[in-house]
Order: sequence, then structure tokens, then C-alpha cells
Amino acid sequence: MSITLYGIKNCDTVKRARARLTAEGIDYTFHDFKSQGLTAARAQQWLDAVGGDVLINRRGTTWRKLDDTARAQAQTHAAELLAQNPSLVKRPVIEYPGGTQVGFAAQDEAAIVAALRR
Repeated sequence: MSITLYGIKNCDTVKRARARLTAEGIDYTFHDFKSQGLTAARAQQWLDAVGGDVLINRRGTTWRKLDDTARAQAQTHAAELLAQNPSLVKRPVIEYPGGTQVGFAAQDEAAIVAALRR
């Protein structure tokens, strides 16, 4: 089974997700947006799977720093916007054979781990 966890290594939620997966003995590959980048094609796959409302982090500083033109792109050219600004992606994104999971909320951890074990 191939599991890939995407995120930024300094993100607290990503750190917590990585620690939990390791503690649960779940093998995964980590892909760091900052050092390894994000392609528009990969971002589009996630948008197709979960939608922009789930994937795009509109509460973070990166979103607030965008001008109105760039924010408008989130509706029509979201994949390109995410590829150019990977910090806009809600983290972590976990790809696994059963689907795509965005986020790692404390109250959802057990359910996420169970889904990854299937």
C-alpha cells in the first residue's frame, strides 16, 4: 500500500500527523512542498477529489497577502495558484489507495488512521 503525506515539515499539524502515523506503524512517504514543490497537475487531482473549499486554506497569512486578482484566480485557476503558492494548501494532504484526506484534526485522527489501515 502506498501512502504519501504532503505538507510542510515545520507545520504543527503535519508534525502531529507524521508522529501519529509513525507511532501507528503506518509506512508513508513524506513530500515537503517547500523543498520538493507542488505541480499544478497534482493540485488539480486534489481539487477534483475534495474540492477547493476543502483544499484551499483561506484563513492563513498566505491567502491574506494575495491581491484581489490572485484571490479571484482561486475560482478559475486554482491548480496553478496552489502550485505557485503551496502554502495555500490545507495541510496535510494524505494520498492513499482509498482516497485523499485533507487535514488532520485531533477529533478525526482515529478515523483517519483507520482509513489508512484499510
